[in-house]
Parts: sequence; structure tokens; C-alpha cells
Amino acid sequence: MTDDGTAATAAATGTLGYEQARDELIEVVRRLEAGGTTLEESLALWERGEELAKVCRRWLEGARARLDAALARPQDSDDEG
Repeated sequence: MTDDGTAATAAATGTLGYEQARDELIEVVRRLEAGGTTLEESLALWERGEELAKVCRRWLEGARARLDAALARPQDSDDEG
């Protein structure tokens, strides 16, 4: 059995910025920690949290790569002076 909502959620997650994904992930964790949800709801929240964590990880890895690239460039402007 396939869940069309899962594919739609994954597609929507890919368009989130880091801050949006982080904030939603915080809310998902808060809801899971608060309890009071059914098993099915808890599983759906967990899956959403996993997707959001992946989005955050991709953003952070991209930022790290950009920083590493910037630090690896020769600093011509500092040498002239």
C-alpha cells in the first residue's frame, strides 16, 4: 500500500529553507514529547521529523561546503596593500 501523502510531503519538504525546516522539526519533537497522540499519529510525526532532519542536514552540509570553498580560495585582496 503506497501513501500518496508521503510523496507529497517529501516533495514539499525539499522546498523548505533551513529555518523553516528547523522550526517545524522543533514543533514535531515538542508534540512527540508531549504525548497524547495515537500510534499512527506518532509514527507520522516521527517520519515527518526524519524528513525535516534530512533537510536541515543538507542545508548545513551545503553551508559547510561553501565555507570550506571560501576558506580554500587564495586571499588576493589581503596580500595587496
